[in-house]
Amino acid sequence: QVQLVESGGGLVQPGGSLRLSCAASGFIFRAYGMRWYRQAPGKEREWVATIDSTGRRTNYVDSVKGRFTISRDNAKNTVYLQMNSLKPDDTGVYYCHIDVRESDAWGQGTQVTVSS
Repeated sequence: QVQLVESGGGLVQPGGSLRLSCAASGFIFRAYGMRWYRQAPGKEREWVATIDSTGRRTNYVDSVKGRFTISRDNAKNTVYLQMNSLKPDDTGVYYCHIDVRESDAWGQGTQVTVSS
């Protein structure tokens, strides 16, 4: 079964940076695109970024364009989210997800808090 383990979150000041990691297993990682989502308390889970299976194509929600970079290392079965110029509105629990609509396999998420 699909297993996803997010890590790298923490408390950071506005303007700071974090690099999130997601270790994937239970599927042929190199064959699938991957996504990052985030969820703030009391709000719906929001799509943040997508990367295709090869890592050559990416897409982002408008609010993070130019600040976040999704990448992957297929040899390590890991997808990353480099987060720069962080804003308080970026606060939330960040989750990675296989780019398969039918999958409801979510990891525990990693908390990102942007605050002074």
